Amino acid sequence: MPRKSKSASPASPSTTLALSDLHIHLAALEKEHQSILKQIKKKRTELNNFVEQMRSLATNVFQKASPCFQKMSELDQEIHALFKEILTTRKLSKQTQQKIESLYMNLQMGGIISPKSIREQEEDDDIDLDELFENPETDNNHQNRHQYWDSQQETQSTSASRTEDSRKVRQTFLKLAEIFHPDKVQDSETHKSHTEIMKEINKAYQEGDLARLLEIERQHQLGENIDNNSEDDLTRRCTSLEQQNEILKNQYEKLKKELRLAKNTPEGTMVSDSRKAAKHGVDSIGLMIEQLESQIEVVVDIRDFIKNFREKKITIKEFLEGPPSLRFSREEMMEELLEEMMEELGGVIIF
Repeated sequence: MPRKSKSASPASPSTTLALSDLHIHLAALEKEHQSILKQIKKKRTELNNFVEQMRSLATNVFQKASPCFQKMSELDQEIHALFKEILTTRKLSKQTQQKIESLYMNLQMGGIISPKSIREQEEDDDIDLDELFENPETDNNHQNRHQYWDSQQETQSTSASRTEDSRKVRQTFLKLAEIFHPDKVQDSETHKSHTEIMKEINKAYQEGDLARLLEIERQHQLGENIDNNSEDDLTRRCTSLEQQNEILKNQYEKLKKELRLAKNTPEGTMVSDSRKAAKHGVDSIGLMIEQLESQIEVVVDIRDFIKNFREKKITIKEFLEGPPSLRFSREEMMEELLEEMMEELGGVIIF
């Protein structure tokens, strides 16, 4: 009797199980995908806000501190001019001349005045504050900062420019550009709308921002249609999501790194310090202005002290002892240093 062939029905559970596994895997990948997109959006917003705070604080400091810096610049030039006049017009012994030059150099080395040649100084033009500080135009500062970070990223990613990451970004860009290129429509309203969308697409592509490209794709419901009962479709979609998620994870890490770099800049440190001060009710900019004004008072005293010597209101001996304000500062520094040394010794010596 011929042997009966087996029924094909037992294969059905195997197919159903495979589809079920794919559905579960796809759901997990989509959940992960949305989570990474949210993290990227949050971190991007955090970075943009921090950069904006840096720009705002730098502009605020520049505007409020400019008068102080201008005054310091004027005093600096005046003190240099006084020393030049004393060293070139006063009849001094060689030893006295050397001592005055030494005092002059000490003021420069101590950061009280700017460093310059002792004997051969040329009259300087007024210092332009634009040369000392960056132009406070907000757009330029913001753009320059991003250009710096972009260049850093480009340098780091040069060797990987043809990797799967860049390929996926370009692939998504080309897909969106094909749909939204303004030249492909005739209607004026649609042309205007596509032009704005294309600007976003170009910006995201230039920055390698796959997350933003995918957001645009989802916003306009351009996702791939798949057959939930097709293993091929589900497998292809899972593979695509796996690739995208890996790229998005890299993008998230880069954003985190950019934020760390921003916080480690001098401007970033100022923002952090300003936040801490604000929590304790302290106006950090106001405190900085007070410190600058105190420094100006010290420099004014030094300027007046040098003037008095030029006008022969004080003796050479008194002049060579240095300005009283600096003598007091040195005494205070020595007292603080001794106190610190005693504290350290107190922790080491056992009685």
